[in-house]
Amino acid sequence: MKLVAVTSCPTGIAHTYMAAESIEQAAKDAGHSIAVETQGAAGAEPVPADVIAAADAVIFAADVEVRGRERFAGKPLVVAPVKRAINDGPGLVAEAVQAAEAGPAASSPATPAAAGAAAAAPAAGPAGLTTKVEQDAGFGTRLRQWLMTGVSYMIPFVAAGGILIAISFIIGGPQVATKVFGGTFHGHTYPAAITGIEGFTIAPVLHAAGIAGLLFLIGKVAFFMLVPVLAGFIAFAMADRMGLVPGFVGGLVATATGAGFLGGLIAGLLAGAIVMALKRPKVPRALAGIMPVVVIPLISAAVTGVIMAVVVGRPVAAATTAMTTWLHGLSGTNAALLGLLLGAMMAFDMGGPVNKVAYTFALASLASGDTKIMAAVMAAGMTPPIACALATVVRKNLFTPAERTAGEAAWLLGLSFITEGAIPFAAGDPLRVIPSMMAGSAATGALSMVFGATSLAPHGGIWVIGLIGKPGLWAAAIVAGTAVSAACLIALKSLRHTARADSTVSVPGNTRVAVGA
Repeated sequence: MKLVAVTSCPTGIAHTYMAAESIEQAAKDAGHSIAVETQGAAGAEPVPADVIAAADAVIFAADVEVRGRERFAGKPLVVAPVKRAINDGPGLVAEAVQAAEAGPAASSPATPAAAGAAAAAPAAGPAGLTTKVEQDAGFGTRLRQWLMTGVSYMIPFVAAGGILIAISFIIGGPQVATKVFGGTFHGHTYPAAITGIEGFTIAPVLHAAGIAGLLFLIGKVAFFMLVPVLAGFIAFAMADRMGLVPGFVGGLVATATGAGFLGGLIAGLLAGAIVMALKRPKVPRALAGIMPVVVIPLISAAVTGVIMAVVVGRPVAAATTAMTTWLHGLSGTNAALLGLLLGAMMAFDMGGPVNKVAYTFALASLASGDTKIMAAVMAAGMTPPIACALATVVRKNLFTPAERTAGEAAWLLGLSFITEGAIPFAAGDPLRVIPSMMAGSAATGALSMVFGATSLAPHGGIWVIGLIGKPGLWAAAIVAGTAVSAACLIALKSLRHTARADSTVSVPGNTRVAVGA
């Protein structure tokens, strides 16, 4: 059969391409031809329209919204998370083949009418098989896709802004932030070169802090866009292009009111929901042309902005400020406790919302000149994939062949500070993997804070070791946390392995029969 597939993960770096490779190999082994479109951080090379037209079935292996999914309308469709494509490529290909056999694929490109029909209802074949489409996913799955779409578009701003700030610290020292925005650093008081990002001029910044100050300010501008971009693309995932305007407006209002990252999440969801509601009513043909260009952006931006400014912004800002103040309060005598808490958050959902809260707090601390928290968070985020990889080497028999293969890739992912490298393990056995990873990451975060390690870089893992203060102790914290997580994981999986062995009894003929599930 002829198949096409699209793979896409929140970061668009590792799992997008791992899933593509798994599906391609599975299709090849089964004797099918397949064209895979990887919608990663480097962009996407679209599958040609004629290839889509000739395809018997489509596979979406994506944790974020698939861009241009209307191109595949009318085709039998199978939708799955990226981690399933990585772990079970043959099963996913088999489902696509089954869907193609049950529902005849169109032999020509889908029409707009077919696209609307496909979005409205799943396709059913003569055998009664219903192919899975994105619209039929549960609310929890859809919510995660919306949030992760926003995060995936936000990450390049994090990288660009963070590296610029790191370079400015290298050139001018951590006090460059104080020189630009004013304040006291190590007992010396600096007047503010500017009062805010809006409307700044170059001369005062160059006079106060030189080129380092200018790079720092540009990095801060990139950071200033984090929340609007997050909110804008959450709304985009929910309501397509019409969600961008109210999403960005809501994100900017969230920034202005101090609601921060959490406010951006709320603004994006609110904007998307408002646009989805406004798109429902049928309007006269004369108004249909201006609805997506004028009416919907106007109304949705106004409503989103007013709700964020009047109802949501201030309470969320107060809660965020209280949490931030409490966390910063731990960075003194209770530095180890802060590191332990942030480390556990980094491993809790391995790239999800809780992980991003801890990481965003570290980014804010880095921008304000506190480099210890960034070092602890980065070290804690590196630990889970490395620990999983180590465990697959130490006790191979406790892991499936797919997990051992994922472990080979997890070494590099962990060293590169891509916590998502542990997701294939957590997906298959969350009750044992997640607590094990949290224990090790908590230990790593606490030790990094106690050791006083620092990081001028917001990302990069072992590859930015030159920007790490006390690199030897920082690496020791990672090794210690990795050992804790790997030991816990092996111990918990060994208990399960022993329990399975004990659940069998011998019967005549030397046959082993399992008793109990």
